[in-house]
Amino acid sequence: MTMEPDAAPPLIVTLTLDPESFAWLDALRQAHFPPERNVLDAHLTLFHKLPGDAVETVGADLRAEAEAVAPLPLTFSEPMFLGRGVAVRVECAALHAVRERLAARWRAWLTAQDRQRFRPHVTVQNKVASDRARALHDAMAESWAPRTGVGTGLGLWRYLGGPWAPAAEIPFGG
Repeated sequence: MTMEPDAAPPLIVTLTLDPESFAWLDALRQAHFPPERNVLDAHLTLFHKLPGDAVETVGADLRAEAEAVAPLPLTFSEPMFLGRGVAVRVECAALHAVRERLAARWRAWLTAQDRQRFRPHVTVQNKVASDRARALHDAMAESWAPRTGVGTGLGLWRYLGGPWAPAAEIPFGG
């Protein structure tokens, strides 16, 4: 993701997770993500790049959406092989509905990546050799038991060329 020199940093939207799920996923990420590339905690990205100068509109849209949504029941169903990494697949029909409503509001702003089919996941390893990723995936799959958790709200972040800076955390209101 490149930034224009005078442009406001792009915005990223995530789903916030209950503390137990976050701690478990973040521990997986810390254990398996290449340390030199791991500048973020575990996260579930809903939108990868929205215009930074639209922060007020995006924030208002997120608040309106979150107010009408109860915390979301999540299932961490299985490990996903990403080719050069591994993620944990997240299943929740209501999460898809939240994302679809927001995508409809922001259609003109969506990048090609954000227009793709939404596959909710939390990446725990990325940018490693394919055989290393396959080995982790297979080891995780062998002992995997689905877990449940809760999506607690929406996170708004500014992309700073690697790390992210928090802009808002908006809890679900239902």
